[in-house]
Order: sequence, then C-alpha cells, then structure tokens
Amino acid sequence: MTNAESGPSIVPIMGASISEQLADLPLPPAYRGPRGSILVALKRAGSLTARELGERLHLSSNAIRHHLKELETEGVIGYRREQRGIGAPTFAWHLSAVGEALFPQRYKELLTEVLDRVAAQAGRQAVVAALETRFTDLARKLRAELADASPEERMEAVMRALVEGGYMAEWRDGEGGLKLTEHNCAIRALAERFPEICEAEAKFLGEVLAAAVEREAHMLDGCTACEYRVRFPEAGAAPLTTLERRGDAPREESA
Repeated sequence: MTNAESGPSIVPIMGASISEQLADLPLPPAYRGPRGSILVALKRAGSLTARELGERLHLSSNAIRHHLKELETEGVIGYRREQRGIGAPTFAWHLSAVGEALFPQRYKELLTEVLDRVAAQAGRQAVVAALETRFTDLARKLRAELADASPEERMEAVMRALVEGGYMAEWRDGEGGLKLTEHNCAIRALAERFPEICEAEAKFLGEVLAAAVEREAHMLDGCTACEYRVRFPEAGAAPLTTLERRGDAPREESA
C-alpha cells in the first residue's frame, strides 16, 4: 500500500507535528487529512514547492499534485514563481486570503473586549458614535458621487459598497418597492454588543438612497438575513421626511 493510500506519515518539525497541530485546529471537515496537512505546512512555512510538501508529508508527487489542484480550485491556495538560489525560478505554493481565514482568528473577541472597556470608561454612547462614524463617512462619500444619480444608480452604488464590506448584499423588485437583502453581517459580533449600529446602517441607507427604508427582517432577531423595503419617491414628488423614512405617518396637530 502506498503512502497516498494509507495517509501521511508526518515527521515532527519544531515541536508539535503537523498532524498534532491539525488535530487541535477547528478546520472544516473538508480540510482534514492530507489536505489539512498541506494547509498547516504552508501556514508554518509561508510557501513550499510541491516537492518540499511531498517530502515533509511523506506523500507521493502524484498525491501532492492532486491535492494541490483541488485546493487551488477551491481558492484556498495559490502559487507564485520564486527564485531560490542558482537556476530557473520555481513554483511555490502559499495560502490565499481565503485559506488564511480557515485558521483561528481572535480579532473579533479582542475588538469587542476593547470596546467594552471603552464603554465602561467613556460611556456606551462614545463607542456607538465611533462605530457610526464609518457609515457617516461612507454616506458623505457616496452622496458626493451620486448627486444627480437615478434611483437605480444609487442602488447599484450602495450594493457595491455593501458587497465590498462583506455583506453579501443583493436587491430585487418586490411589492411596495425594492427589497434589499444582506445575507451576511460583516460586523455581527459588534452588532450583538451594540445593536445601535444597525439603526445607523438603516439611516445610512435612507440618506444615500434618498428613499424610505424600512427593515423587515433582522439577523439579531433570529432571521437568516437582514432585509429592507426601499421606496423611492415618485418623479416630481417632494423628498421624503425623516418620519416617512422611518415608516411613521406625520402627526396632525390639533386645532
């Protein structure tokens, strides 16, 4: 039976072996076994050639190239030409940004801990104001770009900003207006601690779109996505008031 069939025999390198480290990492099930060992080896070394990976993991060249091709197709690794000593450049494999994201990252916990400390020292509103600044700055930038834009152009610009921010956003026509859906919350950990940021997002959407924006689904309420109903004013109509943007009818004063 070949090494490729029986699984890798890992040589310990600098303390814990790759297989031991792999067992302790919360990698997805699809990245266990030889595939996971390749990712761990690249994480530790930075970049390795197919030959170097085969030697470290005791896998045949055919097995290594098969796994590398799969991992490249999945977007978790890539390769580049590197000059190593005398001779022609060689192709070395490395983790992509997607591959790096498979490994444990604790920045969310650290950030929320820091913000909790700021809230305890300077007050909760200080944290909320700092978080709202992100939407305020983005709104200012987009308003300047969309001064004479049509509703469709405004929606497309907002979609690009949300997608670039990691929100997996899309929009489509619906009853009573357009429906804007965010399938991912890029700041979920922050929103759970400081839900005021969600109101800042709704305000941002209303201001930049120059439309009435009403939230109809909220991840913090247990929904699978955040959804907004967007109603643009009809051509020639007066701009929507703040109350109307919130979905409230203006009150009539009694005589």
